[in-house]
Amino acid sequence: MIHIGSTFAISLLGVWAFHWLSLPLPWLLGPISACLVAALLGVPLAGIRPLNESMRTILGVAVGATFTPALLLSMVGMWPTLLLIPVMTVCIGLLGVPYFHRLWKYDFPTSYYAAMPGGLQDMLVFGEEAGANVRTLSLIHATRVLVVVVALPVLLHLIWDADLSNPPGVPASQISIAQLLIMVACAFVGWRVAKRVGMFGASILGPLILAAVAALAGILQHRPPVEAIWAAQFFIGMSVGVKYAGITMAEVRRDLVAGAGFCGILILLTLVFVEVIYAFGLAPGREALLAFAPGGQAELTVLALIVGADMAFVIAHHVLRIFVVIFGAPIFAKLFKH
Repeated sequence: MIHIGSTFAISLLGVWAFHWLSLPLPWLLGPISACLVAALLGVPLAGIRPLNESMRTILGVAVGATFTPALLLSMVGMWPTLLLIPVMTVCIGLLGVPYFHRLWKYDFPTSYYAAMPGGLQDMLVFGEEAGANVRTLSLIHATRVLVVVVALPVLLHLIWDADLSNPPGVPASQISIAQLLIMVACAFVGWRVAKRVGMFGASILGPLILAAVAALAGILQHRPPVEAIWAAQFFIGMSVGVKYAGITMAEVRRDLVAGAGFCGILILLTLVFVEVIYAFGLAPGREALLAFAPGGQAELTVLALIVGADMAFVIAHHVLRIFVVIFGAPIFAKLFKH
C-alpha cells in the first residue's frame, strides 16, 4: 500500500509539472514521465491493476457514445485502409524480428513477440508460453507505447496544428444524473460481459459496444464528463510508467535502447503508410496517423478524443490490428521460425 500511495503521489507530481510547464496532455504524459524518472532513480512503484482496467472502461463508453447511424454507414467505405492493416503488421514483423534477433541477439521467441504491436498483456502471455523473456517484453512494449504516445502529439501539432489543450468532454455538472448512471451501467456491464466471453480488449471494447448500442437507440446522449476522461488518462499513464519499476542500468542499456530504436523504425513505417493513404485520397492524414500508429489502444483513443478525430475510423483500425496480431501471432511465429 505504501508503494501504491507513493506511486500515486509521484504521478500527481508529474501532472502538476506538465501543467506548470504548459506541456501537452498533462493527465496522460505527466504520470508516465514522472513514474519513468522515479523508476530510473530506483524508487519502488506499484499500481492497482483492477482500478487501471476499470478506468479503461471510461474510454470505451466515450467512443461508443459517439456512434450514430451515419457513422456506422461511413465504416463501409473504410475497407481499402482496413486491408492495409495486415500488410503493415507483416512489414513490422519482417523488420522487427531480424532487428531484435540479429542486431540485439535476443532469442527468437523474445524477438518475435517484442516486434508484434499487439496488446501488452496478450504479447506477454503468448511470449511466456513460447519461452520468451517476459521482463524484456514488458520493457520493450512499455517503451513502444511511451515513445509513440510522446511522438504523436508533436507530429499532430507540427503537421496539422492540432489543439491538444481541448477538454475531451463537458463537466459532470452539465450532465444529468440519469445519463451518468447509463454510462456507469454501460461501462460495468459491458466490461464484465466482454470479459466473461473472453473478448480481447474487454475493458474497452465491451463498454464501447454497449454504449454504441445505447447511443444508436437514443438512450445515451452524452460522452463521459471531462473529469472521468482525465481520471482515465491519469491511471492509464500511471500503469504505463509502473512497468518500468525495478529497472536496472543493464536493462536501460539493452532493452530500453533496443525498444527505442525499434520505435524509430515503427514511426518511419507508419509515416510511409500514412503518406500512401493520403496520396491516394483514402483518408485524411491526421486520421490515418492515429489509426496506423502502433501505440496502445487506450492511449491512441485518448489522443483521438482530444483532437476530435473520426473515432469510428481510428478504433476500427486498432481493433483490426489487435485482432490480426493476437490471432495471427502464433501462426506467423511458426512460419517465421521455419
